[in-house]
Amino acid sequence: MTPMHVLVTGGAGFVGSHLVDALVAAGHRVRILDSLDPQVHPEGALPDYLNSAAEFIRGDVREREAVREALRDVDAVVHLAAAVGVGQSMYDVARYVDVNSLGGALLLDLLANEKHTVGRMLVASSMSCYGEGKYACDACGPIFPKLRPAAQLAARDWEMHCPACGKPARPVPTDEEKPLFPTSIYAITKRDHEEMFLSVGRAYGIKTTALRFFNIYGPRQALSNPYTGVAAIFSSRLLNGRPPLIFEDGRQSRDFIHVSDVVSAMQTALDADNVDGEVLNVGTGRALSVLELCGLLADKLGSGEKPEIENRFREGDIRHCYADVEKIRRLLGWSPRIGFEEGVGDLVGWVRTQLASDAVPRAKEELERRGLTK
Repeated sequence: MTPMHVLVTGGAGFVGSHLVDALVAAGHRVRILDSLDPQVHPEGALPDYLNSAAEFIRGDVREREAVREALRDVDAVVHLAAAVGVGQSMYDVARYVDVNSLGGALLLDLLANEKHTVGRMLVASSMSCYGEGKYACDACGPIFPKLRPAAQLAARDWEMHCPACGKPARPVPTDEEKPLFPTSIYAITKRDHEEMFLSVGRAYGIKTTALRFFNIYGPRQALSNPYTGVAAIFSSRLLNGRPPLIFEDGRQSRDFIHVSDVVSAMQTALDADNVDGEVLNVGTGRALSVLELCGLLADKLGSGEKPEIENRFREGDIRHCYADVEKIRRLLGWSPRIGFEEGVGDLVGWVRTQLASDAVPRAKEELERRGLTK
């Protein structure tokens, strides 16, 4: 890869900091723009793991001067900066749209209206854009259901049924052509990200790729943030001697990918010439149930805590979604390398070094107060 000057927005965060390390190791000049949001970085402090070889600018993606400074003389932008959390986004609506949609728009506005040297962009999208994943019905074939009906959920009938014939439907790998049906404000803003970046990139001749990340786990996840990934939330609960809280029956499934595999996908895409204008899934292709995840974490942590199954649901939650990774394999030759049983050790090793405050009860109470759990 030809050495580049790369701006990583959100580069002090979980995924961003790992990417910064990899880019620096590969010989690139790296600049970080990060606001050090206290929800992710306690007291807004610079994390001690941040790579000292990277230039750091403390600033918000909503601050025009900070973004202008960050864009100066860079060859490529990797836009990771975002407010993260599905549940929180459903009541902190204005902030999520402001940080995510308008923050991304401000960066693109500068590229559209001022001189710059950016020739390449990667933007972090999310599997949450899909809403429910892809399913198959034995009678009707491939189906793309939206949310499960309220009456079905009220009856605690959790699995998906075919919306056409009502028969049980089974989850299958979700490919990039599956129609999007985001079910949270966060998901909508991530769809905004990919569509805005691809549109501006196409119009101004900036090579742009959107990467739809599935459920990322690994070291440096913010354990005290109750809206971070479920693996980190469960780890925080177990570390504090408390049972993980599981909605529905725990058999809902997701695709969990190690942060190092996500970083390798980003590096590969950044150097590729054949993914301009493309949207690519970044996942493993394996569905893992929430109960399986909880059991693996508890075993690694040596915890005897059993999960507390709520047998309730949260508004907007989906049942199953895991990645079809054929497109990224075909275009980039990329495949995930780390299975969850192997990679969970990295997360647990990180967890053991942390003092995590358990903010889950407060987050749960907030959702209940607003009628978002039933």
